[in-house]
Amino acid sequence: MEEKKFDFNSIIGFVLIFVIMGVMLYMNRKTPEEIAEEEAKQEQIKAAEQSTITEKTSNFVEESNAVAVDPKDSLAMAAAKSQLGVVAYSAGLPSAKDNLTTIENDVLRLKINNKGGYIEEALLKQFKTYDSIPVYLIKDGKNASFNINFGTTDNRILNTKDLFFEPTVSENSENTVLSMKWKVSPSEFLEYRYEIKPNDYMVDFTIRSQGLQQTINSGQNISLDWKLQAIRQAKSASYENRYTDIHYEYEGGDKDSYTGQGEFDEETEEEVSWIGYKQHFFTSILLTDTPFKTATFTSTNVVSKSELPDKDITVTKEFTSSMQLALQGGELNYNMDWYYGPVDYKTLNAYDRNLDEIVPLGWGIFGWINKYLFIPLFGFLSSFIGSYGLIIILMTVLIKLVLSPVQYKQYVSQAKMKILKPEINEISEKYKDNAMKKQQETMALYSKAGASPMSGCLPSLMQIPVFYALFSFFPSAFDLRQKSFLWAEDLSSYDTIFEWSTNIPVISSIYGNHISLFPILASIAIFIYMTMTTGQTMQTQQPGMPNMKFIMYLSPLMMLIFFNNYASGLSLYYFISNLITIGIMLVIKNFIIDDDKIHAKIQENKKKPKKQGKFQKKMKELMEQAEQQKAKK
Repeated sequence: MEEKKFDFNSIIGFVLIFVIMGVMLYMNRKTPEEIAEEEAKQEQIKAAEQSTITEKTSNFVEESNAVAVDPKDSLAMAAAKSQLGVVAYSAGLPSAKDNLTTIENDVLRLKINNKGGYIEEALLKQFKTYDSIPVYLIKDGKNASFNINFGTTDNRILNTKDLFFEPTVSENSENTVLSMKWKVSPSEFLEYRYEIKPNDYMVDFTIRSQGLQQTINSGQNISLDWKLQAIRQAKSASYENRYTDIHYEYEGGDKDSYTGQGEFDEETEEEVSWIGYKQHFFTSILLTDTPFKTATFTSTNVVSKSELPDKDITVTKEFTSSMQLALQGGELNYNMDWYYGPVDYKTLNAYDRNLDEIVPLGWGIFGWINKYLFIPLFGFLSSFIGSYGLIIILMTVLIKLVLSPVQYKQYVSQAKMKILKPEINEISEKYKDNAMKKQQETMALYSKAGASPMSGCLPSLMQIPVFYALFSFFPSAFDLRQKSFLWAEDLSSYDTIFEWSTNIPVISSIYGNHISLFPILASIAIFIYMTMTTGQTMQTQQPGMPNMKFIMYLSPLMMLIFFNNYASGLSLYYFISNLITIGIMLVIKNFIIDDDKIHAKIQENKKKPKKQGKFQKKMKELMEQAEQQKAKK
């Protein structure tokens, strides 16, 4: 029998075939650019199809507006439905007009248009803008829109903003109820229901459908789109814009928010239970008992894009939200609320929906200090004092008195450092060429004298939470809005002693077109305070250490420039606070602290043997070893 042998030529042939096939596949593969081009073409085709459907739907709506069909005429209705689809019935109702229905209470007035069924005007009755114009959060329907976008079973895309709703006003005890229905038939409709209560900024709002299982295409997304341009309400558009942002609550109570003057293109969150378009002192909030599965937000900073001077800006930011709605048994059913009102902590907190998170009181401990100390204190003082300027002064006095023991410890530490200054200078001169030995001897002096530079810093650090909490509190205090004091017309805005109309590019953008007096007074007080505290302990500038003389001049300068556009109530606080601090320091220095006694105590401490802890011993050993190694080199 002939033995089989490997046919190497066949093997090589097969290998070559596979190689050639691989090369051909590789050469004929689609490049990423070609793939992207094909995907773009498919998207264009889909967009064109959608555009055609939308255009046809828009034409149907326009035709339905032009053709009034009597709903009682069954033959005419049948013919209209074959042409216009589900919009035919509502087009034949008398309500198919741009008519407005007004509902109001003592604090709020809302006007709802038949077209779209949405609020076209939201007026807060008890407030005025900086130039005495009524406060409108929505005006003439030009700065806001509210729309539900959904597909129908007859292959049309409808937007509720284009549809006509039939209004019905009724009373529910003391409440006024407005039902807006877009009708497909007498018993089939989409309803927006508004219920306004006496003396309340919160309006009950319901979105529900009835009998639309065969009308709404459940296979397509249903989106709720809410847009708003924030109308300028304050004297300074740039300052108001700083506190204008989106807030929302999501995932069962965790809060998140977008803040600042910047902008973002898109952010998406899940399980969103309320959305707030917040301005400095007023806000529009949409709440829902059934959280939106997903919500996408955008924010556009109009002020930063505007080339107009501050005084001519009418809109600060533009907000959009797009939420996905879910059908329940083929129907829409969402219990919601609208809040149109002030950004006032007490008012928002009373609703027990975490709406007070909109008020920027600071994060963590700073927010706690404001919520549980300063807000109650401010409310208590305002219950029997009519002048809010005096309330700020009295509040500042009380805070400084409470912190005076801390101030005392800080000054005692500064006094010790002042007394030790000649000896420290002597050590610095003696070991000027040996930094490690100089540090070692300086620390030994501090230890013997019972003094420490850190003992002066710790009291200052303890005051930082209070300082920052008040920095957040005063600009957010709604009660200060349009309250005057001395030359300041509005404690929630900047005070003015001189202004000019000429726009100076750099100066106007940073400093403004005016001069405020309270920041000047606060800057002078800060400079005096820093001269008293820094001057008495200032030592020769050490390498790598901050220049204290530079800081002494920088802080008042920063206050003078950047606080020129801040709320005058905040500058008043800093002015009074530093005046009181200066007074406390003078009292402590002249009537409480005796430098001779402190000096004697330091000398006595030097004679006592100091017990060193393990850490101090270890540090001393390490420094001595380092010194020995340096000496060997």
